Amino acid sequence: MPEQKAISSVNDFVVRFANVNGSGSASANELFARAILRHGVPVSPRNIFPSNIQGLPTWYEVRVTEAGHLGARGGVDMMVAMNP
Repeated sequence: MPEQKAISSVNDFVVRFANVNGSGSASANELFARAILRHGVPVSPRNIFPSNIQGLPTWYEVRVTEAGHLGARGGVDMMVAMNP
């Protein structure tokens, strides 16, 4: 496997939550994004649904950046894995 290069950025990071589809995690993920937004920091959240079948994996990604970028940056700085 090729070695992954560390992402070097300031005040710009990505948090990805790995969940099980149908577990009710969408509400908790949304609360995380809203909490950061209420502190005055722009966020760009998005759901990633590879499948709409209950029990299969789904991801929620939040880009937190003071510049207010809306697009995906690429890479993940922190992963919160709620499923195997």
